[in-house]
Amino acid sequence: MNWLYFIIVGALAGWLAGLVWKGSGFGLLGNIITGIIGSMLGGWLAGQLGVMGGGFIYQILISAGGALVLLFLLKLIRG
Repeated sequence: MNWLYFIIVGALAGWLAGLVWKGSGFGLLGNIITGIIGSMLGGWLAGQLGVMGGGFIYQILISAGGALVLLFLLKLIRG
């Protein structure tokens, strides 16, 4: 059940990041992968900044923030 929850949070975060960052959607699977990697990145960044919280909405926002950072880094690499 943990994996399903992780995929749902990743999918929502990737979708939300794709909406905020216009033109960077990668399709459903790409958004899930971007959201999952963004979740890890966002969780790490939140821990480094001392931002603590909990709950589903918090996880979505932190994951989406991490996905946005990831999309920004991908855009820098792509040119």
